[in-house]
Amino acid sequence: MFFNSLSFALFLPIVFCLYWFVFNTSKKAQNTLLILASYYFYSCWDWRFLLLLLFSTFLDYFTAIKIENSANPGMRKFWFWLSVGINLGFLGVFKYYDFFAVSFAGFIHGFGFNVSPVLLNLILPVGISFYTFHGLSYIIDIYNNKIKAEHNFIDYALFVSYFPLLVAGPIERATHLLPQVKVKRSFNYNQAKEGIYQIVWGLFKKVVIADTCAMYANAIFDNYESMNSLSLFLGAIYFAFQIYGDFSGYSDIALGTSKLFGLDLLRNFNYPYFSRDIAEFWRRWHISLSSWFRDYVYIPLGGSKGSKFKQIRNVFVIFLLSGFWHGANWTFIAWGFINALYFLPLLLLNKNRSNMDTIHLKRDFNSLKVIASILSTFLLTCLAWVFFRSKTISDALKYIKNVFAFKFDGGFEYLTIDRYSSEVLFLVSVFIIIEWNSRESIHPITGNFKNLKLLLIILSIFLFGVFSQVSEFIYFQF
Repeated sequence: MFFNSLSFALFLPIVFCLYWFVFNTSKKAQNTLLILASYYFYSCWDWRFLLLLLFSTFLDYFTAIKIENSANPGMRKFWFWLSVGINLGFLGVFKYYDFFAVSFAGFIHGFGFNVSPVLLNLILPVGISFYTFHGLSYIIDIYNNKIKAEHNFIDYALFVSYFPLLVAGPIERATHLLPQVKVKRSFNYNQAKEGIYQIVWGLFKKVVIADTCAMYANAIFDNYESMNSLSLFLGAIYFAFQIYGDFSGYSDIALGTSKLFGLDLLRNFNYPYFSRDIAEFWRRWHISLSSWFRDYVYIPLGGSKGSKFKQIRNVFVIFLLSGFWHGANWTFIAWGFINALYFLPLLLLNKNRSNMDTIHLKRDFNSLKVIASILSTFLLTCLAWVFFRSKTISDALKYIKNVFAFKFDGGFEYLTIDRYSSEVLFLVSVFIIIEWNSRESIHPITGNFKNLKLLLIILSIFLFGVFSQVSEFIYFQF
C-alpha cells in the first residue's frame, strides 16, 4: 500500500474516523487501533513479513526488560548482545548474505579458484532497515541507562510499527515518540489542518516532481552510453530531484499523516539542496539516519575528539556504513566513500560546523560567494548521486567519463517520453523557487494565503502529476 495509491486514500480516512469517533475513549483504545491499522498496512505487501516484524518487536521488548532488571553486568551484556546480534543477523541474512557470497566468490576467482556460491535469493522485507534501527536505538539507550524499558507491550509495539514511519522512516527515537504514545491524544484542529497541508505538499513532491524527473532520469541512465554530455549532465540533476522529491515527499506525507493522529514525528529533511558545504548537506538530508549514526556510531568511536587520524577514521566509518545501510551493492559503498572524501577537507580545516546559520542573501559580494557555495555543493552531490543510481561502479565511472567528454551534438536527447523537456525544466525551476522562498518553514503551505496555496498545489497535482502508474517510493527498497 503506497502513500500515493487509491488504497491508501481509502485506508487513511477510515482509520482517522475510527480513531477519533470510535476508539477515542482511552489511550489503550487509540494505540490498539493504530497497532491493528499498522499491521494491516504492513501485511499489504506480504503477510509473511509481518511475522518477522512481530518477532523483532517481541525480542526487543523482552530483552529490554531483561537488561533493565539484570543486576549482574554480565547478564545485562548478554541480553544486550542477544538482541543486537539477532536483529543485525536478520538484517544481514535478508539484505546482505547474497552480496557477501557473490563478492567472496569473485574475490576467490581472482586467485584462480572457481566457486559457485549458495544464494538464498530472499525477498527483502520492506522497511527492515528502518524498524531494525528503531529497535536498536531503543535497546542501546536502555543499556546505557538513558531511558527505562517500556513494560506496556502495546505502547512499545506501536513505537516500532507505527504505519506512517514503518516502511521508510523517519527513524524514530524512543525518547521522542514513546512519551507521546503513552498518553491519550485529544483532537487538535490546527494540528490536523497542518497535517493535511504537509500531506498535500509531500504528494506534490512525489507525483509531480519525483515521478516526472524519474521519466527522464531513468531513460538517460538506462541508455547513458548513447547519450551526449549535455543530456547526461541533466540526467544527474534530474535524478537528484527525483530522489529528493521522492524521499522527502514520503517523509512529508508520513509527518502530515501522523499529525492527523496527534503524534509528531522527527523532521527528516530541511531543504538540503540549499546547503553551502557537504557537512551542512548531511545536517539537512535524511536527518534521522544521519543523527542515528552520529549518536550510536560516530560519538561512541570518539567523534571529533582524539587525534586527526581517529577523526578521519570515524568519518569514513559512518559514511561507509551509511552507504552500506542503503543496499547490498558496491555502488552504495562508493557513494558513501565519495561523501567521506567531500567531508574530509572540512574536518581537517575545522570548518565542518561553519554553516549553521540561516541563509540570507543581500546585494553584495558575500552573497555571490554563498550562491557559488550552494551551486558547487549541489553539483558535487549530483556527482555522488551518479554512483547511487548506477547499477555498477563501472557504469558510474563510464557515465561520469561521458559527462566530461564534452560532447554536445544534438542538444538534449530524450528517447521516447510523453512530456516535453521544457515542461520538466519548468516544473523543477518553479519547485526550486517555492522551496527557496519557504526555506525557513517546515513546508511551503504556511504563512499567509494558506488556503490559496493549498488550492494551487492540489491543482498542480491534477495537472502535472504522474498517475499513469503508481510508482513505489525509492526508499522502500532499503
